[in-house]
Amino acid sequence: MARIFYTAKKTVKEYAQGGNVLIVATILALIVANIPGLNNYYFELWNKPVSLEVGGFNVFSHHGETMSFMQFINDALMAIFFFTIGLEIKREVLVGELSSFRKALLPILAAVGGMIVPVCIFYALGYGTEYIKGAAIPMATDIAFSLGVLAMLGKRVPLSLKIFLTTLAVVDDIGGILVIATFYSTGIEYKLLLYSLGVLTLLVLGSELLHIKSKIFYVSLGGIVWFLFLNSGIHPTIAGVLVAFCVPATPMYAPKNYIMTIRDRIGKFSSSEDDKLEQSRFLSKEQLNWLKEMESATDKVISPLQDLEDSLHPLVNYIIIPLFAFANAGILFQGMNFSALYSGVGLAVICGLVVGKFAGVFLFSWITIKMNLAPKPDGCNWKMIGGVSMLAGIGFTVSLFIANLSFGSMGVHGHELLNDAKLGILVGSLLSGLLGYTYLSRVLPKSVEEDED
Repeated sequence: MARIFYTAKKTVKEYAQGGNVLIVATILALIVANIPGLNNYYFELWNKPVSLEVGGFNVFSHHGETMSFMQFINDALMAIFFFTIGLEIKREVLVGELSSFRKALLPILAAVGGMIVPVCIFYALGYGTEYIKGAAIPMATDIAFSLGVLAMLGKRVPLSLKIFLTTLAVVDDIGGILVIATFYSTGIEYKLLLYSLGVLTLLVLGSELLHIKSKIFYVSLGGIVWFLFLNSGIHPTIAGVLVAFCVPATPMYAPKNYIMTIRDRIGKFSSSEDDKLEQSRFLSKEQLNWLKEMESATDKVISPLQDLEDSLHPLVNYIIIPLFAFANAGILFQGMNFSALYSGVGLAVICGLVVGKFAGVFLFSWITIKMNLAPKPDGCNWKMIGGVSMLAGIGFTVSLFIANLSFGSMGVHGHELLNDAKLGILVGSLLSGLLGYTYLSRVLPKSVEEDED
């Protein structure tokens, strides 16, 4: 149990720190996109071609066309983001908050409500319009942003509330993945899809039957699956999730064997030689080998899944997601019709995030707890759950991603819809964050020891 809570704390801290970088990247994008002269370079940058050629073969190509920098970020780098999401989902199912049905039920049903109600609100406002295909935009919760806001309240926030929000956001991501796979895959090339399923079968066999623990095996074959998905019509980010599910969660060394190895090698360093070691600048060849054996054993006692997740989190949180935000959050305000804030797709997104997310998460949480299907998070009251339900409306990264998928290929008018949707996402997320933070700062205990109903 202590190990689970340590892992949860570590995850929350990493996402919260990543949220701060994400905020800076977003503000910087909005500033640069609106500085005359400089904004030309900003918008032109994303159209630059990106290629990685081996002979005459270009890895970053889609149906023979070289990727633009924007496509590289959204289709290639974001596949790594979804790969880490897949690793996280698998870990949560095996040992985390999703491993117990009763523990998982509350955040799962809260997330379901937080997806259904915003989509219904969007549909109600956009029924019969051309922007209706963006109905999935307000269904996502940005885990880094929302936890970043929660982290600003410090130790006043119970850990169970942070875990609830984290698990809810993970389930939201699962919903987003299913939506992308179902509604944003077009023109399927079944031959390439068949090849990709063959490679995925190899990954499953390597994990389950051959017990291959090499990270290179899963990453290299995963890259092939990504390329085949990209060119088959299935959105390539789905490849990241499926490959992640194939990565083994068991270590090469059992912990008992690891401890025995460490004890044996440490025992070879005699206490009578302590003074000699203190004065010596160099280890003997034999001592160096003992230390290398301990290092190798340490590497092998960490499962490939956990090792990849820990290694990729800094890359995703501090480079990929901020770069995605910097590329996609830049909105040119000059000449923009701000009626998007009270009509059209912008209003639908804002209402979905601010009203729909809060209503869906809180209502489904209330029903679940009142029906005694799951307990309330430890140390939490309804006011705290209400505050977190507001924060769930911060739907930034995946919302922007789905907005691009919805309107990015609709030509000039699609570009206008995308801009309005981005504005709605920014305003809706900002309102949800401000409302959630302000409300929680009032209802949370004034100190760690204090509590109130």
